[in-house]
Amino acid sequence: MAEDLLKKLGNKTITKEGLAQKITKDFKLLPGIINAMDSNKAAIRYGCGKVLMELSEKYPDELYPYMDDFIKFLDSKYRIITWQAMAIIANLTCVDKKKKFDANFEKYYSFINDEYMVTVANVVGHSGKIALAKPELIPKITEKLLLVEKLKTTPHLTTECKLVIAQSAIGSFDMFFDKAIQKQKIISFVRKYSNSTRKPLKTQAEEFLKKWT
Repeated sequence: MAEDLLKKLGNKTITKEGLAQKITKDFKLLPGIINAMDSNKAAIRYGCGKVLMELSEKYPDELYPYMDDFIKFLDSKYRIITWQAMAIIANLTCVDKKKKFDANFEKYYSFINDEYMVTVANVVGHSGKIALAKPELIPKITEKLLLVEKLKTTPHLTTECKLVIAQSAIGSFDMFFDKAIQKQKIISFVRKYSNSTRKPLKTQAEEFLKKWT
């Protein structure tokens, strides 16, 4: 059944929305769809990844048994699959009773030092959601996010990119600041950007400081 659906996804006779509907009627299809995130056909692997991202948000309990599979996909040779896996894992932290994310915390956050801006931005952007799901990890998450100002620039992560990431970090801090222990460290971090030449960053920093100080 899953193979037939994957063929249809590949030749575009079924939409991603249609595939999602089929899965929600029969979650036993999940193993085949998850394995297809490693397909050599781009339309299939990315299509399945997108569908699973959406399902992980709506039905985390159904996807949680496959958490280990998604953690393995962090090491995919396809960057987009890594990004999709990051999103799925973040969505599943709210039901992570076995603390599988906790056990792979350093692996997940190792990508904060990646050479590609989008990879770093994904880690930073999902951090607010993870922190709310796992408040006990907030001190560790805070320390990781505070490191973004020290990121090394690369051809794929310019100085301007670092400002975009800093803005994303402030957005994540805003989600859990009331639960944070290192409040002064966070405020000091945000203040550095309150006079940024990047207008959206400057605005976000100012709004954060107005809200929390």
